[in-house]
Amino acid sequence: MTKVLNFLLLAVLISGCSTGNHTDFEANTAKAKEYFLLHQNENAEAMWEYIHPDLNWHMPVYGSEMAGVEEIKNALAGYHAAFEDMQFEADYWLPGVDTETGMVDGSTRTYGTWTAKHTETGKEVSVTSYHSFAFKDGKIIGGGDWFDVGGMMNAINNDVKIPEEDPSEEEDQSEE
Repeated sequence: MTKVLNFLLLAVLISGCSTGNHTDFEANTAKAKEYFLLHQNENAEAMWEYIHPDLNWHMPVYGSEMAGVEEIKNALAGYHAAFEDMQFEADYWLPGVDTETGMVDGSTRTYGTWTAKHTETGKEVSVTSYHSFAFKDGKIIGGGDWFDVGGMMNAINNDVKIPEEDPSEEEDQSEE
C-alpha cells in the first residue's frame, strides 16, 4: 500500500513539474506570428481571417477606447499606407495568463521591436513594443498593442525638440 501511495505522490509531483504552458500556447503563438508576418507583408485581407468577430483590442494611442474589428482594420490599413519594409523582431514569446486565476490560458504575448520606413518622409523608425493575443475558436479575440505611437509619429514629423542644457542653469539650481 505504501508503494502505491508513493507512486501516486510521485506521479502528482511529476505532472506538476510541466513547462506550465497551456496545450494551445504553441498553436496560438504560431498564429500570432503568422498574423504579424501578414502585417509585415501588408496582406490585410489574409489578416482578417485571424480576427474573431467579437474582437476587443487595446489600441496604443493615448486616450483611445477599446477597439473592435472595424477600428483594427482601419488602424492596420493606416499603417500599411504610411509605412513600408515593416519588420518585427521578437525578443521572446511568453505564455499569457487568465487575469482572474493567474493560470496559463493558451494566450500568448511578445516583447520586441518594430522597424519600418515612413513612406512619405523616407525616415526609418524603430519602436519597442509589447503585444498580447487572446484566442477563441482559434481566432484572435482580445489583447492589444503597447508602444509609443505618439513619440514615433513626432520623430517622423521632426516635432521632437530636445532642449539643449544650459550649464549656468545647473549652477544656479545648485546654489539654492
